[in-house]
Amino acid sequence: MNDDNNYLTQEKFDEFKNELQFLTTTRRKKIAESLEYARSLGDLSENAEYAEARDLQAATEERIRHLESILASAKILKKKKSNEVTLGSKVVIVKQGEKDTHDYTIVGSEETNMIERKLSYMSPLGAALMGKKKGDDFTFETPNGRQKYTIKSVD
Repeated sequence: MNDDNNYLTQEKFDEFKNELQFLTTTRRKKIAESLEYARSLGDLSENAEYAEARDLQAATEERIRHLESILASAKILKKKKSNEVTLGSKVVIVKQGEKDTHDYTIVGSEETNMIERKLSYMSPLGAALMGKKKGDDFTFETPNGRQKYTIKSVD
């Protein structure tokens, strides 16, 4: 896979697009108002409100540039019915010698979220899963050494 692409689900693409819209309209306007108010307070060299507003402006502009870059190169994931682990697959695995299963959805790096069990295809576990099928055994390197797992299902 080409790592220059930002693979996103349609939902995440829409979320980033909405965030960009909010930042470029509402947030920029509020920051401009804060800067204007801070300027009205006088001496800018010792004006904490002005410094804070400038920092917020810089962070917002950086986030806008980042989102624009992601959206410009985004590839929307289209789930294909496959018995092989690919981007967008939901995978259930079990560590050999244990009974507890672990389920993950394989996503692009911008969408990774371990709370939601969304795993990047570029992570060590994600990379080890790519291309495997139900019933396959695989190993991958962790800080605790090599771990061996079996794939229970792929959706």
